[in-house]
Amino acid sequence: MPGLCGASVLVFTFILHGITAAEAQATTPSPAPVPCAFRSNTSCSECLQNVTCLWCIPTQQCIDYPVRDILPDKSVCPLSDARWGLCWVNFQILIIAMSVLGGILLIALIVFLLFCCKCERIGNKREDAKAERQARARKARQKENRNADEA
Repeated sequence: MPGLCGASVLVFTFILHGITAAEAQATTPSPAPVPCAFRSNTSCSECLQNVTCLWCIPTQQCIDYPVRDILPDKSVCPLSDARWGLCWVNFQILIIAMSVLGGILLIALIVFLLFCCKCERIGNKREDAKAERQARARKARQKENRNADEA
């Protein structure tokens, strides 16, 4: 069965790769995106059509997201006034929410791993106890057989 499963995964991968390659060949190249600075003094939604742009509410400026830094500097735009991706999502709240979600997932993973280890230890204890009972039963039978042979 494992060979069959591996082969089907391999076939699926080749098919998916073929479909992706065909789609890539069929698509026409899109025009170059308009630089973010050209979208300043327009609207947040127009600025954020380009994923590399960051909208600053107080200055009404559309700026290139500072990709070298993880978070934009306060001199660029305060985090509470920055918008990236969606106009209605406060960038500061987005960062906090993603951090909390990441923390929850990390804690859930740790709890899951600890639970699995505990269950494995319980299973091993049960198996050890069963093996010990069987060994005692074998010794008891051997003792009975020796006693029967002596008599």
